[in-house]
Amino acid sequence: MWDDPAMAPKSRAKAPKPAAQTQIEHRREISAGGIVWRRRTKTRALEIVMVKPAGKDAWTLPKGLVAKDESLIEAAARETREETGLEVVPGERVGDISYVYSWHDTPGGPLIRIFKRVYYFLMEPTGGDLSAHDEEIDEARWLGIDEALERASYKSDREIIAKARNALGE
Repeated sequence: MWDDPAMAPKSRAKAPKPAAQTQIEHRREISAGGIVWRRRTKTRALEIVMVKPAGKDAWTLPKGLVAKDESLIEAAARETREETGLEVVPGERVGDISYVYSWHDTPGGPLIRIFKRVYYFLMEPTGGDLSAHDEEIDEARWLGIDEALERASYKSDREIIAKARNALGE
Protein backbone atom coordinates (compact mmCIF):
# COMPACT_ATOMS: atom_id res chain seq x y z
CA MET A 1 0.00 0.00 0.00
CA TRP A 2 2.87 2.38 0.70
CA ASP A 3 5.19 2.59 -2.26
CA ASP A 4 7.62 4.84 -0.48
CA PRO A 5 8.74 3.34 2.85
CA ALA A 6 9.52 6.85 4.08
CA MET A 7 5.81 7.64 3.81
CA ALA A 8 4.69 4.59 5.75
CA PRO A 9 3.52 5.31 9.32
CA LYS A 10 6.09 4.48 11.94
CA SER A 11 5.35 1.35 13.85
CA ARG A 12 4.33 1.77 17.42
CA ALA A 13 6.51 -0.94 18.84
CA LYS A 14 6.11 -1.33 22.56
CA ALA A 15 9.07 -0.38 24.69
CA PRO A 16 10.87 -3.40 26.10
CA LYS A 17 9.67 -4.41 29.51
CA PRO A 18 12.15 -3.70 32.28
CA ALA A 19 13.95 -6.66 33.77
CA ALA A 20 12.07 -8.22 36.65
CA GLN A 21 12.49 -6.20 39.81
CA THR A 22 14.35 -7.86 42.65
CA GLN A 23 11.78 -9.20 45.05
CA ILE A 24 12.02 -7.52 48.45
CA GLU A 25 10.64 -9.38 51.42
CA HIS A 26 9.24 -7.48 54.38
CA ARG A 27 9.58 -8.42 58.02
CA ARG A 28 8.51 -6.81 61.27
CA GLU A 29 10.66 -7.19 64.38
CA ILE A 30 10.00 -6.28 67.99
CA SER A 31 12.96 -5.74 70.29
CA ALA A 32 13.38 -4.49 73.83
CA GLY A 33 16.30 -3.06 75.74
CA GLY A 34 17.42 -1.25 78.80
CA ILE A 35 18.98 1.93 80.03
CA VAL A 36 21.07 0.68 82.96
CA TRP A 37 21.67 3.60 85.30
CA ARG A 38 23.39 4.49 88.54
CA ARG A 39 24.47 7.57 90.46
CA ARG A 40 28.10 7.99 91.47
CA THR A 41 28.42 7.64 95.24
CA LYS A 42 30.20 10.91 95.99
CA THR A 43 29.03 13.25 93.22
CA ARG A 44 25.57 11.75 92.56
CA ALA A 45 26.36 12.17 88.84
CA LEU A 46 24.14 10.05 86.58
CA GLU A 47 25.82 7.30 84.53
CA ILE A 48 24.41 4.77 82.07
CA VAL A 49 25.81 1.70 80.34
CA MET A 50 26.42 1.72 76.60
CA VAL A 51 27.65 -1.14 74.43
CA LYS A 52 29.80 -1.42 71.33
CA PRO A 53 28.46 -4.29 69.16
CA ALA A 54 31.04 -6.78 67.85
CA GLY A 55 32.64 -5.69 64.61
CA LYS A 56 30.94 -2.29 64.53
CA ASP A 57 32.28 1.16 65.15
CA ALA A 58 29.17 2.28 66.98
CA TRP A 59 28.00 2.84 70.55
CA THR A 60 24.41 2.03 71.37
CA LEU A 61 22.06 0.88 74.12
CA PRO A 62 21.68 -2.83 74.86
CA LYS A 63 18.69 -4.41 73.11
CA GLY A 64 17.53 -7.56 71.35
CA LEU A 65 14.63 -9.48 69.89
CA VAL A 66 11.61 -10.41 72.00
CA ALA A 67 11.11 -14.20 72.08
CA LYS A 68 7.61 -15.61 71.50
CA ASP A 69 7.17 -16.58 75.14
CA GLU A 70 8.44 -13.28 76.61
CA SER A 71 6.87 -10.01 77.58
CA LEU A 72 8.58 -6.79 76.50
CA ILE A 73 9.97 -6.15 79.96
CA GLU A 74 11.24 -9.74 80.33
CA ALA A 75 13.03 -9.51 76.99
CA ALA A 76 14.48 -6.11 77.91
CA ALA A 77 15.92 -7.49 81.16
CA ARG A 78 17.29 -10.64 79.49
CA GLU A 79 18.91 -8.79 76.58
CA THR A 80 20.35 -6.15 78.92
CA ARG A 81 21.87 -8.88 81.14
CA GLU A 82 23.33 -10.70 78.12
CA GLU A 83 24.81 -7.61 76.46
CA THR A 84 26.13 -5.86 79.58
CA GLY A 85 27.05 -8.72 81.93
CA LEU A 86 25.06 -6.99 84.69
CA GLU A 87 22.18 -8.35 86.75
CA VAL A 88 19.34 -5.82 86.49
CA VAL A 89 15.93 -5.03 87.87
CA PRO A 90 13.66 -3.52 85.22
CA GLY A 91 11.73 -0.36 85.93
CA GLU A 92 9.45 1.96 84.02
CA ARG A 93 9.25 2.13 80.26
CA VAL A 94 11.09 5.19 78.94
CA GLY A 95 9.95 5.13 75.33
CA ASP A 96 10.36 3.38 72.04
CA ILE A 97 11.95 3.94 68.66
CA SER A 98 11.20 2.69 65.16
CA TYR A 99 13.45 2.34 62.16
CA VAL A 100 13.82 0.46 58.89
CA TYR A 101 16.87 -1.35 57.55
CA SER A 102 17.62 -3.90 54.84
CA TRP A 103 19.38 -7.23 55.20
CA HIS A 104 20.24 -10.44 53.32
CA ASP A 105 19.72 -13.57 55.47
CA THR A 106 22.04 -15.48 53.16
CA PRO A 107 24.68 -14.32 50.66
CA GLY A 108 22.92 -13.79 47.35
CA GLY A 109 19.56 -14.33 49.03
CA PRO A 110 16.62 -11.97 48.69
CA LEU A 111 16.77 -8.51 50.15
CA ILE A 112 14.71 -8.28 53.33
CA ARG A 113 13.36 -4.94 54.48
CA ILE A 114 12.97 -4.99 58.25
CA PHE A 115 10.59 -2.66 60.06
CA LYS A 116 11.79 -2.62 63.66
CA ARG A 117 10.36 -1.23 66.89
CA VAL A 118 12.43 -1.20 70.08
CA TYR A 119 10.95 -0.61 73.54
CA TYR A 120 13.28 0.71 76.26
CA PHE A 121 13.01 0.37 80.05
CA LEU A 122 15.03 1.87 82.87
CA MET A 123 17.15 -0.80 84.58
CA GLU A 124 18.87 -0.71 87.96
CA PRO A 125 21.97 -2.89 88.36
CA THR A 126 22.08 -5.33 91.29
CA GLY A 127 25.36 -7.10 90.48
CA GLY A 128 27.37 -8.67 87.71
CA ASP A 129 30.40 -7.49 85.79
CA LEU A 130 30.63 -5.50 82.55
CA SER A 131 33.34 -7.85 81.30
CA ALA A 132 30.84 -10.75 81.41
CA HIS A 133 28.89 -9.56 78.35
CA ASP A 134 28.15 -12.01 75.53
CA GLU A 135 30.04 -12.42 72.24
CA GLU A 136 27.70 -10.06 70.35
CA ILE A 137 29.35 -7.17 72.21
CA ASP A 138 32.97 -6.01 71.99
CA GLU A 139 32.73 -3.67 74.97
CA ALA A 140 30.29 -2.45 77.62
CA ARG A 141 31.10 0.71 79.53
CA TRP A 142 29.68 3.08 82.16
CA LEU A 143 29.47 6.63 80.77
CA GLY A 144 28.37 9.89 82.32
CA ILE A 145 25.04 10.94 80.85
CA ASP A 146 26.56 13.84 78.88
CA GLU A 147 29.28 11.61 77.43
CA ALA A 148 26.65 8.97 76.57
CA LEU A 149 24.66 11.57 74.64
CA GLU A 150 27.80 12.57 72.73
CA ARG A 151 29.02 9.03 72.12
CA ALA A 152 25.67 7.51 71.04
CA SER A 153 26.00 6.70 67.35
CA TYR A 154 22.31 6.97 66.50
CA LYS A 155 19.92 9.89 66.86
CA SER A 156 17.18 7.59 68.16
CA ASP A 157 19.47 6.41 70.98
CA ARG A 158 20.24 10.03 71.89
CA GLU A 159 16.51 10.72 72.08
CA ILE A 160 15.93 7.73 74.40
CA ILE A 161 18.92 8.71 76.58
CA ALA A 162 17.47 12.25 76.87
CA LYS A 163 14.10 10.78 77.90
CA ALA A 164 15.84 8.63 80.52
CA ARG A 165 17.72 11.66 81.82
CA ASN A 166 14.42 13.53 82.24
CA ALA A 167 12.71 10.53 83.87
CA LEU A 168 15.58 10.25 86.36
CA GLY A 169 15.42 13.94 87.24
CA GLU A 170 18.80 14.91 85.84
